[in-house]
Amino acid sequence: MTASAGTARVRNRAIEPSAVTASAGTARVRNRAIEPGATLANEMTDNLWLHFARHGPGITPPIITRGEGVTIWDDRGKSYLDGLSGLFTVQVGHGRTELAEVAARQASTLAFFPLWGYATPTAIELAERLASYAPGDLSRVFFTTGGTEAVETAWKVAKQYFKLTGKPGKHKVISRSIAYHGTTHGALAITGLPRFKAPFEPVTPGGFRVPNTNFYRAPELFRAGQHTDIKAFGQWAADRIAEAIEFEGPETVAAVFLEPVQNAGGSIPPPPGYFERVREICDTYDVLLVSDEVICAFGRIGSMFACDDFGYVPDMITCAKGMTSGYSPIGAMIASERLFEPFNDGSTMFAHGYTFGGHPVSAAVGLANLDIFEREGLNDHVKNHAPSFRATLEKLYDLPIVGDVRGEGFFYGVELVKDKATKQIFTDTERRSLLGHVSSALFQAGLYCRTDDRGDSVIQLAPPLISGQTEFDTIEAILRSVLTDVGSRL
Repeated sequence: MTASAGTARVRNRAIEPSAVTASAGTARVRNRAIEPGATLANEMTDNLWLHFARHGPGITPPIITRGEGVTIWDDRGKSYLDGLSGLFTVQVGHGRTELAEVAARQASTLAFFPLWGYATPTAIELAERLASYAPGDLSRVFFTTGGTEAVETAWKVAKQYFKLTGKPGKHKVISRSIAYHGTTHGALAITGLPRFKAPFEPVTPGGFRVPNTNFYRAPELFRAGQHTDIKAFGQWAADRIAEAIEFEGPETVAAVFLEPVQNAGGSIPPPPGYFERVREICDTYDVLLVSDEVICAFGRIGSMFACDDFGYVPDMITCAKGMTSGYSPIGAMIASERLFEPFNDGSTMFAHGYTFGGHPVSAAVGLANLDIFEREGLNDHVKNHAPSFRATLEKLYDLPIVGDVRGEGFFYGVELVKDKATKQIFTDTERRSLLGHVSSALFQAGLYCRTDDRGDSVIQLAPPLISGQTEFDTIEAILRSVLTDVGSRL
């Protein structure tokens, strides 16, 4: 596809700007009706290379054309409950015209200017707002365009900080097994998913892994008989971080990257006391604690920053997604004053940045999005309704295929098992077939969510923060119908 003078071209045929629309089940290209399932998918995907997707004969991706509240529509006019907030992103729901209007006003005033030695009013104001939400002395905001860039930024800050403070050997990072932290080479080094790294090896050296906090898969000694002890498991998991630091050498380890609730592997929450022990370990070894909240921040767990929900103060926070509810791309790394101090001497430069980091339009949208949070009390809404979301999903425990329901806030995973009594997992071949079928069946039944095979077999759910019992019941009913059918075929 090429574009010139405001006109896009598909196979050398002009398509006027804004000519592609969808209404009442019929898509239109350049005022020419295209019947559902006909040529829109064929023509519009000739040039589009999708993310994390397979391509080939017989594969036709759904085309989503519109959103309103908790509902999305495809180009055939069929509606779906958005059970994943796009991608853990659309916190305030779809179709908020006020956010589009804010973007238009800002674009007409100052559409773009970089933060490379200059500032813009919206970036200044959004940085101040984020700092006001952050715990402790985390008050220095470095803007990016997304979560991966925020993670990359945090690692680079950690490396340079220790060089500036006389500990140049500290450069390694520790993260958890199966954890996902992004796609660039540095973020991939922190990611604990070997098959995601394999096509791009060698990735940046220096990333090391420790066990995650999935209590459902905890070592048997913590789950033997009636003597389950989740707090002891949390202490054990945290102590593996200290063990890894000792093994690598404290003089070489710069940072520990942890999500408050781990995404990959299926919404894995921390056991009680886990982060308290991790903070203690990091302080003992002079290692920075990075709270990767690309998913968990901005109300997904409840508070603006999920570290507050679990009672710890990190040295850095990485965030993105919900900052604008996806209405415009932006991300941020928020650092403590202690980390910023050696960069604040009038001569030292952090030689790092992004053209569109802190984009004035995105920053304006972020501010308006956070205004909605405060005006509508979305953080309290999540905290008040999270127990009912959990209770509704836990009704699924009566299905033989459901092994575990876990998560926090509006961020849950439902793990599927072959045998509930033994927690037997599916083979790789079985898992691919199972999750492919479940994903398709859920979507056909009107629920957009995510099946995750990065660890064990999990269905992930993260509805917009405006959701309530009606949406919870719909999610449970669709899951129950599909999983009952799937379970009967096993």
